[in-house]
Order: sequence, then structure tokens, then C-alpha cells
Amino acid sequence: MCELFGVSAKHPIEANSRLNELRLRGGLAADNPDGWGLAWWENSAFRLAKEPQPAYQSTLFAALCESTRSNLIIAHVRKANFPPINTLSNTHPFLRTCCGKAWVFAHNGLLPDIVEMEQAHCKTACQPTGQTDSEYAFCHLLSHLAENFVNGGANAIGAASFASLATVSELIASHGKFNFLMSDGEHLIAYGHDRLHYLENGSDAGDSVMVATEPLSSDEAWIAFEPGELRIYRNGRLAGRIMTHPSIQTDWLEGPGLSPSTVHSG
Repeated sequence: MCELFGVSAKHPIEANSRLNELRLRGGLAADNPDGWGLAWWENSAFRLAKEPQPAYQSTLFAALCESTRSNLIIAHVRKANFPPINTLSNTHPFLRTCCGKAWVFAHNGLLPDIVEMEQAHCKTACQPTGQTDSEYAFCHLLSHLAENFVNGGANAIGAASFASLATVSELIASHGKFNFLMSDGEHLIAYGHDRLHYLENGSDAGDSVMVATEPLSSDEAWIAFEPGELRIYRNGRLAGRIMTHPSIQTDWLEGPGLSPSTVHSG
């Protein structure tokens, strides 16, 4: 059922071996044969490449695994479930503009009710171009983000907007399985409803973190997300951590647009 991979780093880095491992899990080492996608931040904008074919067979993905160097990466290999239709428009990641920023999003899970939920929303921020529950969930998140957008200064998303995003994520997750990676070009936002892992690294070259559905190496200490945990990274460092289940608990660290605080909500 689909797999995710993300990177946040202080400086552009290569993630060749992990990206290649994900590529092999796109239909060879794992049953995710229905498309692949890679989004990365370059020259102040997202670049996006994707194909509705098995990742392990893609010469383009193989080449990108070797050449991609970025401080923000989101990649995805797809197992088509909702709907079981293999097209480019149904292939992750998805790219949209909201609140003055470009956003990319990729999802793992199954959300049979999300289409009806988003169609019932009065103020939609975007319209899906494909048919997946994932893209409808992305638009649903952006619709709520636009309604509750708080600018943290210097074009940064404010902490209150992240808290709102966490609340909506938990609501969506209550209707199925909802693990996702999302980025506005500055932050890597990772929500582990029931299955995500992270690997943090600090070095003289700068901090970095990798997030994946399943550990993409066997000799490193990947850590599983707590159920319902949302982690927000900026420049490779943890900027905030929100526990959405069973109640909202937020721990913010110092950072642009973010201030230390703790919020509890039943």
C-alpha cells in the first residue's frame, strides 16, 4: 500500500541509496507497481517528475536517484487502491498553490470517505485533477489551511496554522488510514497515523532528516513515529511535534514563525 520518502536538510544533499531502495520497492522489492513520483526543491521552486509505471523499471527515476541533490525531497511509489486506475493524474506527489506558497503532498493509506467530505466543504482551495482519495485529502487539508492561515512573519507559516493542520489530519485519519508527507518549500511536514519512520542526522555539514514508510536501510537506527504523531522539520531540524491522538499536544522549538508553547485540547 504505497510508500513514502522525504528529506529535509540544512544544505542540499544526495540521498542516492535511499531513493534507489525506494525505486526498487516500486514493484520489485515490494508490491507498489502503479507509478512513482519525485518532487524536490531547486532554485526556489519545486521540480516534479512522475510516471504511471513501475518505479523499478523507470530509466528516468534511476537517473534522478543518481543526480538529485536538494534540501527538500518528497518521493512516492504507488499501489493503486482508490481508485485502482493507473494514470499520470493519479500519481503522487501532487502540487498545488495555497496561502501564497507552492505545496507538494504524497499519501499512504486508504480514505473511502474523503471524496464526500471534500465535496461537502463549502470553501475548497483546489480541485483534484485525478480520482484518488489522496488528492482529495490534499485539497481538504489545503481548504482548512486556507481558512485558518496564520502568517508567522517573513512569509513563514505560523504555529497556529500547523496546529490547525494537525487537527484536520486527525479528523481525516479517523475515516481510514492517513500517513502523509507535505512541504511548502520550507518545512517538511510528516504525519504518521500508523506507519512512518524517521532517521535524524547531525554532522559538521549540517543537520538532516529522512522520513520513510519503512526503513530504507538495515544498518541505521530508524525510529517509528508514535501513532498520530505529526513532525515538522525545517533545515533538517525538528521545529515542532504534535501528538494528535488521543488529544492534541504540541511542543514547539524555536524557529521562524514558531514559538515555544504547549497546547492541550480534548
